[in-house]
Order: sequence, then C-alpha cells, then structure tokens
Amino acid sequence: MTEETKTPKQDHVPQEAKDHFGTAKEEFKKGLDAMFPPTVKEHRQAAQQEVLKGLRSLIDAALDKFDEEEV
Repeated sequence: MTEETKTPKQDHVPQEAKDHFGTAKEEFKKGLDAMFPPTVKEHRQAAQQEVLKGLRSLIDAALDKFDEEEV
C-alpha cells in the first residue's frame, strides 16, 4: 500500500464571517445571562457535574466487569 501525500484542507470560511459568528455567540450568551438569575448557571453547572460523575461511575463499573472476567 502506498502512502499518499495528504494536503490540509483549505479554510474556506472568511475571517470576517468567523468574527461575526463569534460576536453573535457572545451577544447570545449575554442575552441568556440577562434572562436568567445567576442561580440558574450554578444549578446548570451542578447538573453537568452530576452527569459527568454518573458517566464516570458507569465507566468504573464497566472496567470492574472487565477485571472480573479476566480472572
């Protein structure tokens, strides 16, 4: 099998468009922050952390199962 020379894809999105999308994202976030009290962000972050802990627990259980099967 021959190794082909791969060229990186050219970036076809103009920088000006990227800048506008970035500004739009910032303004959207400001709008959401203005609509909800700060406690909403705290609860959202706590929920995200609990989801990640749950995923970690599932992964740990799966790894334990592999260890049990190896014996």
